[in-house]
Amino acid sequence: MMKSVYIKTYGCQMNVHESEKMYAAFAADGVGHAEKPDDADIIVLNTCCVREGAETRVIGNLGLVKKLKERRHDLIVAVCGCMTQQPDVAEKLHKRCPFVNIITGTYKLGKLPEMTRRIENGEKYICDLEKTETTERGINKAERTDKTGAFVNIMYGCDNYCTYCIVPYVKGKERSRNSDDIETEVRMLIGCGYKEITLLGQNVNSYRDGNTDFVRLLDRLSSVDGDYWIKFLTSHPKDLSDDVIRLISERPTLAKYIHLPLQSGSDRILSLMNRKYDLSSYMRKIDFARSLMPDIGLSSDIIVGFPTETEEDYLLTENAVERVQYNNLFTFIYSRRSGTPAASMPGQVDENTKKERISRLIDVQAKTAAAKAAACVGRTYRVLCDGTENGKSKGKTSEDRVIIFDGGTPGEFTNVKVLSAKNSKLYGKAVN
Repeated sequence: MMKSVYIKTYGCQMNVHESEKMYAAFAADGVGHAEKPDDADIIVLNTCCVREGAETRVIGNLGLVKKLKERRHDLIVAVCGCMTQQPDVAEKLHKRCPFVNIITGTYKLGKLPEMTRRIENGEKYICDLEKTETTERGINKAERTDKTGAFVNIMYGCDNYCTYCIVPYVKGKERSRNSDDIETEVRMLIGCGYKEITLLGQNVNSYRDGNTDFVRLLDRLSSVDGDYWIKFLTSHPKDLSDDVIRLISERPTLAKYIHLPLQSGSDRILSLMNRKYDLSSYMRKIDFARSLMPDIGLSSDIIVGFPTETEEDYLLTENAVERVQYNNLFTFIYSRRSGTPAASMPGQVDENTKKERISRLIDVQAKTAAAKAAACVGRTYRVLCDGTENGKSKGKTSEDRVIIFDGGTPGEFTNVKVLSAKNSKLYGKAVN
């Protein structure tokens, strides 16, 4: 009987894609895909450590896995990813959860099938946190969980060392994939019918493979024949170039959407964060993008309650959010991550103040998003249908606006007229 694996994913799209690649590695080893933990012979927790809450959820889920292990002693349990790559975390996890068979970090994910075979052959515990790259440099093999959109890694790691962020310490320095391999993978996905390709990297704008920088890579990929659009995550404001923005405005195959994390509207806080830009330079990029694409979709990340943040600093952030008028805003309360410079900074902001400020910011964004959605009523958009909701089609516009509508075919582009709006969501019907 074929064995099966269940992978629980925490964190961002990059982790989702890493899990897709792990499923593919297990499939190549003759291991099937379990839909739920109870049906699995192998359970993998693919962790994230960017936010403290993700770690808390991992520990909580391990409690549930422990109960499964008590009933099925041959169940193999693995914990991998960012969380375990942190100093001392693996040792603490092993002491707290001795039923975990395998602990590995971000560099050895492709070796998990081999590690599980070693456990099956009698080893009780494997811990491999060596920082030697095992990620293949050819075409990424992944068991895609979505048949409309696909993720493509273009680089790994980060060199920016923002003072609040643990990522450079657990994912290592920036490594860019071969541009020919990326183009081959994108061509293959488009040929298989995928309509939305999302390029992934901690800072895609610093991509470089020989003479191919990010704008040259986008130029190559967006020139491939077919009906699709390309998005990318994530951009760093200090590196997003006018050439990239200009290319987005010119190419119909590049989605008219940019996720550009601001993090704070206070120059003082941005300096403490080591972000290497100020508000005026950020706004110049926003203004330039809007001058070429007035309807461009914009989203951002904001951290509230960074050490020493005053009410005046917070209000600068709130004012920046109101000025930009984002489609979507991802807001976070500052979370101390052990090993980062910000964790030991004086002036840590109390939790009640953080919660009060983030609540205010969420209210500001909700009003903005509702007003922007209302302004879409009566307009017609080209929409990629990527699912259903309450019996109707669901999709996104090139600007990343979500719309629920009558008509449409999953996985295809459809012209949709917006008939109404509720909060930030649009409602409409397919038209010829």
